[in-house]
Amino acid sequence: MTGTSPPIGNRFNVVMTAPTLAAPALALLEQAGCTVHTTPPYPDAPALAALVARVQADAILCRQGRVDASVLAASPLLRIVARHGVGVDEVDLAAAASRGVLVTNAPGSNAAAVAEHALALILALVKDLLPLRDHVSAGGWRGGTTQVRDVSGMRLGLIGFGAIGRRVARLALGFDMAVAAFDPAAPAEAFGTVRRAPDLAALLAGTQVLSLHCPLTPATRHIVDAAALAALSPPALIVNTARGGLIDEAALFAALESGRVNGAALDVFEREPPAPEDPLRRHPRVIATPHVAGVTDQALVTMGVMAAECIVAALTGGTVPPERVVVPARPGQPGL
Repeated sequence: MTGTSPPIGNRFNVVMTAPTLAAPALALLEQAGCTVHTTPPYPDAPALAALVARVQADAILCRQGRVDASVLAASPLLRIVARHGVGVDEVDLAAAASRGVLVTNAPGSNAAAVAEHALALILALVKDLLPLRDHVSAGGWRGGTTQVRDVSGMRLGLIGFGAIGRRVARLALGFDMAVAAFDPAAPAEAFGTVRRAPDLAALLAGTQVLSLHCPLTPATRHIVDAAALAALSPPALIVNTARGGLIDEAALFAALESGRVNGAALDVFEREPPAPEDPLRRHPRVIATPHVAGVTDQALVTMGVMAAECIVAALTGGTVPPERVVVPARPGQPGL
């Protein structure tokens, strides 16, 4: 794997928008004749476009940073953008479609990891673990202002009921939480013992802990706004392991400051990494983690391998599994 070195004579050049790739995924690409060119974390569009143009990339393996129209136009050889994960909001899908560039993702690849992280954050909020740690580390003991609650019987609301949302529901039911979900795209049979909310308002009205598991689209951007936050039931706890843009962060900060929301746990932010002065980074009622919910060792291997498989198939005339295709290639190109 190379950083900024020129092509070394292999058949294909792949740009990876991150510094590292799991060894099994790298091996798949190299065995297919690919040279992998890595970037620093979260490359900006000009730097990424310059690298794509310089190596005349045949493929982009998108993990960190946005692949916009300028990046897609930087190499006329580009055939595929493979997402290292599930969400595709970092790729300009319209621009990809207009250029006939195949876009794929890795559905289900990190569902277990993200669900476990979400549940850990739920428990940490309900049990007030962060304030308790700070109180004890400052020399205190009992008698602080923290409040430890029972998770059993608490009402958990899920926005999004795909692979991750369903896993979170199963874990939460094991703790005897009352679980409801809103997802108009999920089939009725998927809900089982989980209450299916007919609309977002119905979900919010009965929810004490809200956990987000839907994709970021124009329709879902800021789906959790000031009105949604005001509709939650006390103690009003928010967990986001999906995408930062789902929450109006200014509204969340105001709700935390006013006490309307008791706590939030955020693995994702609208801007990543968030600015050093971002008040949500250091708010005493916020647990912030650096977009790591889906990057356990096993999830990294699974995501990398699934993305590499799509690239190899697209570049060598194979068939990409249809469930991984987000934007199809132009007719006549490999990967259909």
